[in-house]
Amino acid sequence: LVNPRPYPGSDLARMAHHAGEVIDALRVFATLDEALADAVYVVGTSAIVHSERLLRRDISVISQELVLRASSGPVALLFGTEDDGLDRAALDRCHCIAALPTNPDYPALNLAQAVLLFLYELARQNDTASQPPAATGGDAGFPRAPQAALEQLFTYSEEALAAIGFFKYNPEAVMRTLRSLAYRAELRPQEVALLLAIARQTSYRAAHPLPPNPDQ
Repeated sequence: LVNPRPYPGSDLARMAHHAGEVIDALRVFATLDEALADAVYVVGTSAIVHSERLLRRDISVISQELVLRASSGPVALLFGTEDDGLDRAALDRCHCIAALPTNPDYPALNLAQAVLLFLYELARQNDTASQPPAATGGDAGFPRAPQAALEQLFTYSEEALAAIGFFKYNPEAVMRTLRSLAYRAELRPQEVALLLAIARQTSYRAAHPLPPNPDQ
């Protein structure tokens, strides 16, 4: 849970019978970045189509992929509030956007229903998944960079691009495209470390140019 309204655990226990283990295991975070810091793959949920992001409805395939990706590190399903869903900043932190196949005349579901259906499919695939689907490239098990490392890379990359005057139009649009590219690449820790070093050196060199070479 990310920055939830105050709630007494006793109230939860009265409303959710036989859920003591789940309630005891709840973890509360102040920010979304803290909650996703160790995740290597994040699936956000949405009933709204976002033009710049692919919206997948093949929940059974996504669930199988998550089971296999979990061999590389923690994976996450991200749900928004029932009234507003996930905002743009939250969607930017998702490798994939998924929606339950609902009636297009009324696509939104009660939050508890949406969570139940996703987790049911995830549990079902966890029991049956055996072979990596094509979407994973058979590359399950290799370490992936956690979200915290990616966020650091995006922060330093934005600083570096600004330092060299790269942004000629909306920086948010450029960074959103860069995020999508990085998510598709499924970067490994050493790859993120290399790109981060490049971004840092670019920022440093922009602030401290090399002296002219007299031989040129």
